[in-house]
Amino acid sequence: MGRIGKEVAGQVISFIGLVGVSVTCGIPMWRVTNYIGANIVTGQIVWDGLWMNCVTQSTGQMQCKLNDSVMRLSTDLQAARALVIISILFGFIGFIITFIGAQCTGCLDKDSSKAKVVIVGGCLIIVAAILVLIPVCWSAATTISDFMNPLTIETQRRELGASIYIGWASAAILLIGGIILTTSCPPQKRMYGYPGYPPAPMYPYAAPVNPATYASVYMPPSSRPYSGTGSYVPTKPYAAPTTYSPRQYL
Repeated sequence: MGRIGKEVAGQVISFIGLVGVSVTCGIPMWRVTNYIGANIVTGQIVWDGLWMNCVTQSTGQMQCKLNDSVMRLSTDLQAARALVIISILFGFIGFIITFIGAQCTGCLDKDSSKAKVVIVGGCLIIVAAILVLIPVCWSAATTISDFMNPLTIETQRRELGASIYIGWASAAILLIGGIILTTSCPPQKRMYGYPGYPPAPMYPYAAPVNPATYASVYMPPSSRPYSGTGSYVPTKPYAAPTTYSPRQYL
């Protein structure tokens, strides 16, 4: 039951991280630019994303425009498009694979095979976390360096958007979920007699088809069969050894 609970917890955490990566990819808030003119009426907020750019006026009106050409994006956002999409694919595939090897499903028969499949799914989720962490950190570093550059115009200074923070949180959640899933180690060789393991299997013993007949190979002719009663009498009477006369040895 503990192993099933651990797998379910890892799957739930991984799903939350996968939803966060999808939100990071979708919302156009990778970079935020605040522009305030001579008065508050001319103020506007510009949002830069992977797929569209949005401008919010101080009056509350918002206008969004899709990025028709990838070449118009900066280098970090171009790489972020590819890496985030690949991260979503890896995370989704790993999430589906974990269901195939889960203990609560019957897709596989052996527990060792199930554990190995869950480990593979957890590794894919960890790779997805690394893939989404790279573009988020790259974009954050580029935004901070542009903001600190003294040559940048004040109206063009950009700040970190909500997508960056959501991407960092999603990467951390995916890492936690993947680590939990990869710790589902396959069962080792059974140790019979150890507490928590089943007893040794009992194999039926079948008598041989042609039992061999055994008989005594040698029996002295003078021996008698043993009986539980009676007394033992030697076959030959006991007599003292004869004396020998001294002789001369050469």
